[in-house]
Amino acid sequence: MTPSKPYVIRAIYDWIVDNNCTPHVLIDAACDGVVVPADYVTDEQIVLNISPTAVVGLHLGNDAISFSGRFGGVPLDVELPMESVLSIYARENGQGMVFDDDDAGGPNPPSGPEPIQSGATKKPSLTLVK
Repeated sequence: MTPSKPYVIRAIYDWIVDNNCTPHVLIDAACDGVVVPADYVTDEQIVLNISPTAVVGLHLGNDAISFSGRFGGVPLDVELPMESVLSIYARENGQGMVFDDDDAGGPNPPSGPEPIQSGATKKPSLTLVK
């Protein structure tokens, strides 16, 4: 199956905007393919406001998030590969989602049933309560 991360990002983005809040994304600026203004990067991370009033041409694709924005009055086309998105959240209350590194590769296949250890089963015990 395809990774669920882009679908979750789109859903949370819509939920945040529908609730009149401001969607922000936390980005790993050291990730390959990230195009952001270097002056705004701190500790290899950058927080970006992706609200409809802050950006132009927002595209939440399956491989990347892209838009045009202004940074200090200077226009810039921003490119954020899905692997670089660490979280999406509402600025007003912090509600949203943080993504693990494992999320980028799609879901892990389910493991088989847990092995039953011999002698580990017990008889159920009930106590009479009066």
